[in-house]
Amino acid sequence: MAAILGIETSCDETSVAIVDDGRRVRCNLTATQFDLHAKYGGVVPEIASRAHIERLDALVAEAMGQAGCMPADVDGIAVTSGPGLIGSLLVGVTAAKTLAWSWEKPLLGVDHIHAHATSAAIDLAEEPWPAAALVVSGGHTSLLLVRDYDDISLLGSTIDDAAGEAFDKVASILGLGFPGGPIVDQRARRGNPQAVSFPRTMLSGDSLDFSFSGLKTAVLYYVHGPGKTAGGLEGLSEGRIDDICASFSAAVTGVLIEKTLAAAGRSGVRTIVVGGGVAANSMLRARLASRCQASGLALHLTPMAYCTDNAAMIASLGHHLLRRGHHDDLGLVARASA
Repeated sequence: MAAILGIETSCDETSVAIVDDGRRVRCNLTATQFDLHAKYGGVVPEIASRAHIERLDALVAEAMGQAGCMPADVDGIAVTSGPGLIGSLLVGVTAAKTLAWSWEKPLLGVDHIHAHATSAAIDLAEEPWPAAALVVSGGHTSLLLVRDYDDISLLGSTIDDAAGEAFDKVASILGLGFPGGPIVDQRARRGNPQAVSFPRTMLSGDSLDFSFSGLKTAVLYYVHGPGKTAGGLEGLSEGRIDDICASFSAAVTGVLIEKTLAAAGRSGVRTIVVGGGVAANSMLRARLASRCQASGLALHLTPMAYCTDNAAMIASLGHHLLRRGHHDDLGLVARASA
């Protein structure tokens, strides 16, 4: 039994996990920062990195205690090395280096997007590869081909706003609060997804890239009036806001689903996996499941506990990388971009 300690600090979630053999999650602890960023309507990088510093040591100690682990029981230290907020990443990478050096354990720098892409496999008895992976979150919207844990290639990504970012911005436009994704999802369940015809940007040719900035602007103008960015919100009933949320969600999920199915078809795979915070969206989960069933495709949705940023997915992927002979030295650097 190989135990990996995972650390995730790519944005505003401080998370530590211990996972055995890439699948058995012994503990997965996450300290959120919603209360710190809510009044700003989004994540403030400096505040996020300071919060990681304040919370990480205690979380490591708590995780080791919950799992009943001593340093000798840990086979490696896995940490998100990028992409993400550079200040936040530096906190996690520095902590992981310190533990790896002091405990004399292998150090594993893990790609955050790849961890989301493989997170659906944590609870599976058999590995689902090869698969087309949709990673959809506040910072990333990407399509990847996963042949194995260490053989992942990018098929497409957003050229502007990520899907989760668009959810947060629409929530802000409608005055619904932060984080916006779960709130818009909840309101959308009560609304009519056909009430408003919002644009669905597919881009030209056979592109597997995404663009959600035009959709966000369409919602802005619908709420405030053509060419306007303020005023008009007070005239919307609660029911109309529900309809806007439902129609916006239908537009986003429609694009995500069509491009994901296209990615599977072009890659010649019969399996789709979905990870990331927006993978928790109820409309996306239901509609993609229906389309995959109709197309004869296997679908594996990341368990809800591992959709948002978490260290369990980092430890899990770290285990598989270590098994395949990958590890880093103390020269590991954090990187903000993919």
